[in-house]
Amino acid sequence: MFYVYLIQSESDLSQRYIGYTKDLKQRLFDHNSGKSKHTSKYMPWSLISYHTFADEQKAREFEYYLKTGSGQAFAKKRFW
Repeated sequence: MFYVYLIQSESDLSQRYIGYTKDLKQRLFDHNSGKSKHTSKYMPWSLISYHTFADEQKAREFEYYLKTGSGQAFAKKRFW
């Protein structure tokens, strides 16, 4: 399975991150352990939502979409 996930910083609620992974538990652990340079300064992180895909390409496309302008508007309305 493949996951697209949305996390939000607990220390700065304005900081949000959208990512893709095959191992959601490990990836969230990595974010909260400072292993990601993009998220380490805003630890800890909370999982807001995740979306599961059987097809890797579909997961990557959904992650890409959520990072576009219309995708950000969609995520803001539906997930955040």
